[in-house]
Order: sequence, then structure tokens, then C-alpha cells
Amino acid sequence: MTKHRTTPITAAELTSEFMRLKRGSVSRRHFLAVTGLGLAAAVAGGRTGAFVRDAHAQDLGTQMSLATWPNYHDPASFEAFTEKTGVAVEVNVFGSNEEMLAKLQAGGTGWDLFVPTNYTISTYAKLGLIDPLDLSKLPNYSAESEAVRFSNEGTIDGTTYAVPKNWGTTGIAANTAKLKTPITSWKQFFEVAQAEGDGRAMVHDYQLTTIGNALVSLGYSFNSIDPAELAKAEELLIKVKPHLFAINSDYQPGMRATDAWLTMCWTNDGAQLNRDMPEIAFTLGTDGGEIWSDFYAVPKSAANKPAGYALLDFLMTPENAVKEHVANGTPTTDSRVLALLPAELTSNKIVYPDEAALTPLEFGAAVTLTDPGRAEVMARFKSA
Repeated sequence: MTKHRTTPITAAELTSEFMRLKRGSVSRRHFLAVTGLGLAAAVAGGRTGAFVRDAHAQDLGTQMSLATWPNYHDPASFEAFTEKTGVAVEVNVFGSNEEMLAKLQAGGTGWDLFVPTNYTISTYAKLGLIDPLDLSKLPNYSAESEAVRFSNEGTIDGTTYAVPKNWGTTGIAANTAKLKTPITSWKQFFEVAQAEGDGRAMVHDYQLTTIGNALVSLGYSFNSIDPAELAKAEELLIKVKPHLFAINSDYQPGMRATDAWLTMCWTNDGAQLNRDMPEIAFTLGTDGGEIWSDFYAVPKSAANKPAGYALLDFLMTPENAVKEHVANGTPTTDSRVLALLPAELTSNKIVYPDEAALTPLEFGAAVTLTDPGRAEVMARFKSA
């Protein structure tokens, strides 16, 4: 029988237990017990008459909804927020910014907070889908401590519409125990996918990166919308498709089970996979690829904006943000958080690569989100 933990858990221990839960190695009951979260929930739930929320929590309701990406948060953050405020967090996971945009345009998402990528924010603002942020409701956010390189696209014409969550890169994860060919470029990625990695490679269900990296492998810009260049990328992708294991942005399960040996991979997934399975190497393409930053924004249609702001401010607190970064393995945009991170994380070249490795990479361009040519290429690729 699993015993409930009675002593504080370290960040490393929490991360280890979380990854065991994700792999299915332990039950949720075990996870809650050994991390102490189950006990915390039981205590909070058992003191109905004594439970006291924060001073500004009386209008937060009992539930809020967050739309975000796979493998992107420390579940303990939401448990702690619920214990602090009494508000339960419903998490909705998406695999592309196009999917998020379509949901918001359709209306009625129920999201109170979501996580868009840098290049999409101007489109959301132009379409009136997100609110300008009331920074007075975010006392734990500090614009002065944010790296401009990764935060500037959240502000448009002097108005802040989104604040940074973290930044990262899109690289290549390869199981070196299965694949003997070194892969250091997107050109090699697509070559190996058709040869040694036949039937074992994955690409994102996301036009920006799947089309973008195909373009890069052919010597074009990651952000190209040139019809002739897109035609070449489509030709390559349709040629590669019969050799793929899957088209899926949630690729960790396949890589962990060794059903897949090669995948397009975001920083946080690369760090998590390499931490748990050191044979899975993460590499940035020497021929180019993507550098990105993700933000938090409040949808105009949000039903519970007070809770959205409350969760955002909670996550902006450096002491809480550190736990998120330790758990998910993304680099921070906030110098206050960087100062608190353990050296083993800040020295990890997957998470914080050398500037020389970042130089060939491009931030996604706003035009790619709504370009019909890229959307049509992706649709034909998926249906081929």
C-alpha cells in the first residue's frame, strides 16, 4: 500500500514522479500520495468551514479553463492554485495554433486563459479575439525583467495583449540506440525518415513546423509563402508520408515506447525525453528551423476572466514559475526566474543552446498563420 508523504518534496523528486505517472509506470493514486498532493487535496476538501481564499479570490468562482500544449505544465502548479483559491483548473490540450485560432473564431471555447505562440498574437488582436491585458491585475508580472527578444510580440502599438510563458526551439529528437546515422540537419531528417527510419519517424500535425522544416531542408526560408517553394515542400512531404509512423504533435508516447525513433520536437519535450531516456538525443538543424516564444493571453470570450487573471498572476510569480520550468524543461524569458533555476537546468544545452546554434533559426512570421497556400499544402499532405 502506498503511504502518503508527510515531508516536503523536492522539485527533482516531483518531476521524477510526474514523468513516472505520464509513462504509466505508477497510478494517479500513487502519484498523489507520494508527492503529498493527495493529502493536500484531502485537507483542503475536508475543512469546508475553515477554508479561506486570498483577499481577491471571492469573485473567482469554482472552475476555470486553460488551453495549452502537450507536456507543458507541472500539474502541481494547478493543485497549488486550487488549494490557494478554491478554483479548479480544467486543462485543454492542442497541437497547433491553427486549431486554437479556429476554436476561438467558432466561439464558445470556454477558455479563460490560453497559450498562443509569438507569431499569432497580432492576428488574434486584429480579429478582436483577445483582450488587451489589464496589467494592474498582474502584480507578479515584471516587464523590466523580461528578455525583449522573446517578449516584444506580446505588445502591439504600445498595448500589451500577452505576456511571455517561456521560449524554445523546434529541433530533432532521435533515438541513437535505434538509428546509427547522425542527424544534424532537416535535410538529413527527411532522408533518414525514408531510409533507416522508415516507418519510425513523426512530424507535427502543425503546418508551421512541418511545412517550415520541409522548406528549410530544401534551402528555403522556414516562413516562405512562395507558391513555387511551397510546391517543392509539398512534393517532399508527400514523398515522405508513406514512410512516417504518424503525423502527431503529441509524439512523446511514441518515442517513449520506441514505436517511433525520430521526430520533430519542441525544446521541452526534448529535455524531458533526454532526461528519462538519455539515448534520445535532441539536435537543432544546422540548416535552420524555428525559434519561438509562447505567451499567456485572455480570450475576449472568456467567461471567468477574474480566474484567468488569478491563474496567470500565480504562474508569473517567480517561485511558482521556477517549478514550471523545472518540470517542463523550457527556457525562461524572465531574469528573475533565471536567477532561481538550478545550474543543471541552465547549463543544459538542449534547454539553453549556444547562440551559434540559434543563429540559423527563424521566429515564425504572422503571415504563415492565415496564408491559404500553406493551409492547402498541409491539408493535401494529410489527406494524401
